[in-house]
Amino acid sequence: MTNSIASARNGAPVETLADIVRYHAARTPNAVALSFEGRETTYGGLDATSNQVANGLIAAGVEPTGRVAILDKNSDMFFSVLLGAAKANAVTVPVNARLAAPEIAFVINDAGVEVLFVGESFLETINSIRNQLITTRKVIVLDASYTAWRDAQSSHDPGLVLQPDDVCIQMYTSGTTGHPKGVQLTHRNFSLTSPRVFDLWGDWSPGDTLLITMPLFHIAGSGTGVLGLLAGVKVIILREFVPSLVLDAIQRHRVTATFLVPAMILVLLSEKNIDQVDLSSLRRVIYGASPIPIDLLKNALRVFKRTGFVQVYGLTETSGVITALLPEDHSRVDSEVMKSCGRSIDGVELRIVDALGASLPPREVGEVVCRTTRNMKGYWNRQEDTAKTLRGEWLHTGDAGYLDENGYLYIHDRIKDMIVSGGENIYPAEIESVLFGHPDVADIAVIGVPDERWGEAVKALVVPMQNAVADADSILRYARERLAGYKIPKSIEFLSEMPRNPSGKVLKRKLRERYWQGRDRRVN
Repeated sequence: MTNSIASARNGAPVETLADIVRYHAARTPNAVALSFEGRETTYGGLDATSNQVANGLIAAGVEPTGRVAILDKNSDMFFSVLLGAAKANAVTVPVNARLAAPEIAFVINDAGVEVLFVGESFLETINSIRNQLITTRKVIVLDASYTAWRDAQSSHDPGLVLQPDDVCIQMYTSGTTGHPKGVQLTHRNFSLTSPRVFDLWGDWSPGDTLLITMPLFHIAGSGTGVLGLLAGVKVIILREFVPSLVLDAIQRHRVTATFLVPAMILVLLSEKNIDQVDLSSLRRVIYGASPIPIDLLKNALRVFKRTGFVQVYGLTETSGVITALLPEDHSRVDSEVMKSCGRSIDGVELRIVDALGASLPPREVGEVVCRTTRNMKGYWNRQEDTAKTLRGEWLHTGDAGYLDENGYLYIHDRIKDMIVSGGENIYPAEIESVLFGHPDVADIAVIGVPDERWGEAVKALVVPMQNAVADADSILRYARERLAGYKIPKSIEFLSEMPRNPSGKVLKRKLRERYWQGRDRRVN
């Protein structure tokens, strides 16, 4: 069923986000597209409301390529705005709802946003920076004024001609270093016409249900939602990730697929009643955004007995997924391949290169680069950064890793996270994966800190399990049994919680800061 979506719609292929809802509205107008807090929207209804949004934006003076932002927690209105902006050939800018007011102002001004949709709970924040928003002409409050504004517009399709290479969404990177950059993604980047776009999710059918728990300002949230709408399934949206609500939604709505990050999986497995929840409908869990320790994965496979797990790797700059470790790989949970993030998906070519850009042989660590139609168009108004990342047809990920003889990709770490101690290159992800297996470790991050003798020393920051004794000696003994001597942490510090960004990645810059304060460089 789903592969036929890329076929003709009145003689034209589904090539843009705007075509998705038109396609299903013409075929299954009464099928539920979105479900949010008891409110259901059919594909016919979503087609009509997105037309109204498009006509409202055009009437407000938003021309093709104009930027339209949305600042809110997850809701069904996100997709009405996204699809409506696409029909107006405008660009949606999802703003990270966890940013501070000055950071929000930076993103809105950097993008040149003309119309801002804002959730009521963020209105006070926007009011505090309203006089700083240089290009924003109109602010529409979601729920409070949005519905009246939308319903005053015509529901007829504006019929603007779109091109697959038009930018449709501009997502800002997490900003772990410096100001965030606007990643420009086109309709083509979402692989809407690929006959294998649904492969990772199994054989989707109209009766399937997709659960969105990731923030929609993140590619894993909005990208997964777009894919669910492309497949014509029912997409359930949670306002935010709350473990008890996730489990309730899976059981109540007979959810068949979802995307989670390892930190979410860890919290779900810690829910006291999880063994009493009916998880039998859940056919597929896609997980990624950060590595998953083997012990956590084993526990997940034990609890989600009927679920096929797929690990994915990708970046915002690659529109999400570029590699996948499939369910059949997970059947060999203790094999070497489980330390990888899988092989390239259809339409993606990978290479490992050295500092000069030369390809490296299997099992030699270098930078991961990829060639695919999923690669971003470029960073918004950042020509120099774009030139560093996009070199010809190849996107440089900034991740260090290697390919094995069978094409499996092994990620060691972000290149900037590498520790150099006594002339040895040390990759924190490897140490973290090992130490996570210690029974008293709930969460861990490994960083490099200045060391007068070795240049940099390995330091482990550990969040202990609830009611566990913070015993550094026990963890070090565990490490000595499993790691080479130069990889063993020289010190361990215990934290109550780990700072993470909305996608679940540990904010290592924040962890490093106090150790490197007062130094001109962050290497030693």
